[in-house]
Amino acid sequence: MIYSSELIKGTLKTIILKLLQDNKRMYGYEITQKVKELTKERIQITEGALYPTLHALEKEGLVTTESEYIGKRIRKYYSLSENGTTKAQEKVNELAEFMNTMKFLLDIKTA
Repeated sequence: MIYSSELIKGTLKTIILKLLQDNKRMYGYEITQKVKELTKERIQITEGALYPTLHALEKEGLVTTESEYIGKRIRKYYSLSENGTTKAQEKVNELAEFMNTMKFLLDIKTA
């Protein structure tokens, strides 16, 4: 089962921040592939969702970029800024609390 884009949209910043926290520096395609791998393809992030989110995170000062030439192409790497490192943990904690609240609200029993 692939999760709907509606569910992913609300968690995309958190997913990206957490991946950058764990992997230090990544480029866009690498992020999409890592998410597919870690979720057994249940979450597939499109370029149309990824890049606007990365640009927003950069604008918020949470992510920094570094360009590198790979052959004749330029690859843009993303890393967490100092503020991004703090915000990543805050967003993960917020999402965990939200999931607990949703479990309670929807009366979901976990094994």
